[in-house]
Amino acid sequence: MTMYAVASRRGRTALLAAALCVTTLFAAACDTLPSTSPAQSPAHVTPLPDGVTTMPPGPSGGVSVSGCEASLRPDGPLPAPGRMPAGSTMDKILRRGYLIAGVDEDSYLFGYRNPSTDPGAPPLIGFDIDFVREVAKAVFGSPDKVRYKAITKAQRISSLTDGTVDIVADIMTVDCERAEKVAFSSDYFDAGQRILVNQSSPVNSLADLAGRKACAAAGTTSIQTLANPAYRVVPVSAVNWADCMVMLQQGQVDAVSTTDLILVGLQVQDPYTKIVGPRFTYERHGLAMPHGEDDFVRFVNGVLEKIRGDGTWTAIYSHWVGDRLGPVPSPPPPVYQ
Repeated sequence: MTMYAVASRRGRTALLAAALCVTTLFAAACDTLPSTSPAQSPAHVTPLPDGVTTMPPGPSGGVSVSGCEASLRPDGPLPAPGRMPAGSTMDKILRRGYLIAGVDEDSYLFGYRNPSTDPGAPPLIGFDIDFVREVAKAVFGSPDKVRYKAITKAQRISSLTDGTVDIVADIMTVDCERAEKVAFSSDYFDAGQRILVNQSSPVNSLADLAGRKACAAAGTTSIQTLANPAYRVVPVSAVNWADCMVMLQQGQVDAVSTTDLILVGLQVQDPYTKIVGPRFTYERHGLAMPHGEDDFVRFVNGVLEKIRGDGTWTAIYSHWVGDRLGPVPSPPPPVYQ
C-alpha cells in the first residue's frame, strides 16, 4: 500500500492528511488537518502548509537549459578505492571518513526515508541515493560511507557554496544560471516538465492550466517555468513536493507541475491522480559540486562513465523508474568541455 493510497474517494483528503502526519517526512503538512471539534465553524478554511506563496509572473524568456551542459572530462581511469591522489578533494573526503551529500528525503523514488526496520539498512533510499552510494563506493570501497543532509530545493546551491556538503544529488536540472554558481557533473538522467492533476480534472495540457493554480517547489526550474507569463498559469510555490501534493488533494491548487520522473513518484502514491499532457521542457540533470573542485567533478564524471558502461545505470533506472514512462532508456551520453 502506498503512502497516499486510500480505500475510497469519500473522505480521501482527511485520511491522507492524517496519514501524512505520522511520518517525519511530511510533518510540515500536519497543521492542515481540519478540526474535528464540535465548535468548528462551517466557514473553516484549511490553512496552507508553511512557506507557500503565490508567485508573480516571471521573465518571458523562461529558464535557459541549453549551452551550459558541458562538464569536465574525467582524468583517465579512476584511482583504486581507498587510494585517492594526495592532496585531492577526494583524499580530503577519504581522510574525513565519509562523504557528505545533500539530498531530498521526501521525493518518493528519488530520495526518501527507508521504511525497512533492518538495523543495517541505509537511512535513505532512491534513485539519487544510489548515485551518491556509487560515488562513495569509488572513494572508500564501501557505498555506506555517506552522511546525508536533508535539504530543501531552495537550499541546494547554498549548501554547496557555504561548504555544508560535498555533493548534491537532488533531482537538479542543469541550467545556465545555476552553472555560474556551482559545478555540475555530466548528465545522469533526462526528464521534461509535465502536469499532475486529480483524475476528475478537466485539465489535459499546459494550455488548460491558464488561469488555474499550479504548484511547484521553491528554488526549482519548474516554478520558474510556470511563472512564464506566456502560460498564464497562477504559480504557487511550496517548500517541497509533499506540500504541493497535499494542496492538490485538498483542492487548494489545480495541479502539480514538475519533471515527469518526479511526478511518477507522486502519482504512484496517489492512484486518484494522473499525469497529463506532453513534456513542455527538456531538462538534463547533474550531480552538483562546489566551483573550484575540478578534480572532484572529473572524478564523479569518471564514476558516471563507469556505471554507464557496466550496466549499473540501467539497473538503477530499472529498479526505481522502470517502464512507468515507457521503455527503459539508454543512459544519457556525456557532453564534455
